[in-house]
Amino acid sequence: MTPSLRPATSDDLTAVKEIVQAAYTHYVARIGREPGPMLNDYAALINEGRMCVAERDGRVQGIVVLIPQDDAMLLDNVAVAPMAQGSGLGHFLLAFAERAALQAGYGAIKLYTNEAMTENIALYARIGYAETHRAEENGLRRVYMRKPLSEA
Repeated sequence: MTPSLRPATSDDLTAVKEIVQAAYTHYVARIGREPGPMLNDYAALINEGRMCVAERDGRVQGIVVLIPQDDAMLLDNVAVAPMAQGSGLGHFLLAFAERAALQAGYGAIKLYTNEAMTENIALYARIGYAETHRAEENGLRRVYMRKPLSEA
């Protein structure tokens, strides 16, 4: 079943927090603290219109947070509920993020992830993101990546 995608509302806040918690908790031991996405203010992101949710079978099963910046669209977060992982929902959300960036007039999309999330870095590299630099911010060691976009 193809998921539906819509802007998140305040009614989604509990589901959003549950998805983020479930999607990132297993990284806490690897990183030694909560990853950045577990610290975000999701109520504010929803109120600012920065988040979309993916629903399937009447349940929110994934989220994507996009933040316009000067040089590219920032893919701030993408997370999928454990029950939906492996179903293609993550790729669906990533493709949506790229389309949204193009529709907003951007020629590139960028993201950052923790350097300990090696499987995410490998995934992003496989789908066309290239590492631009690494930096430590807020006590987190981040890998910054960017993908050029083109109308296809």
